[in-house]
Amino acid sequence: MATSGKIVDLSSELSIPQLSGLKQQLDQEVELLATSIQQLQNARIKYQESGECVSSQAKVPKNSEILVPLTASMYVNGTIVDNDRFLIDIGTGYYIERNREATIDYFKRKVEFLNKEIEKFAKIAQEKINIRESVIEALVYKQQAALLASKAQAQ
Repeated sequence: MATSGKIVDLSSELSIPQLSGLKQQLDQEVELLATSIQQLQNARIKYQESGECVSSQAKVPKNSEILVPLTASMYVNGTIVDNDRFLIDIGTGYYIERNREATIDYFKRKVEFLNKEIEKFAKIAQEKINIRESVIEALVYKQQAALLASKAQAQ
């Protein structure tokens, strides 16, 4: 939502339909931000788990038998040849090979980046929620004023 820097008095400059439309738009924006935050949190959890998994591999001796997942419910037998080298999926079908320390560092950097993004999105969401609350207050005020005006005209 672009801002022009102009402060708008919600109760005097916007009509009830405009306030309702603004509230609906803010509701959608808050919902979208909440969904985005949830997706970022899910990605962060995956990176944290990956880093922990790499750390735990230091204890696994070479030539250990393991089950390698092919799908969520299908595995094949495998053998650990080198427990200090890892292939990291960096997206769009590309993989890089790194040692344990570099792999753990990669996942830590990803988690830190996601933490900053989550914090940024949460701040924006809170600002939108605060604006929405102001819009709701102005809407209630306008509706009550319209109701009182219609009662006064009826008498």
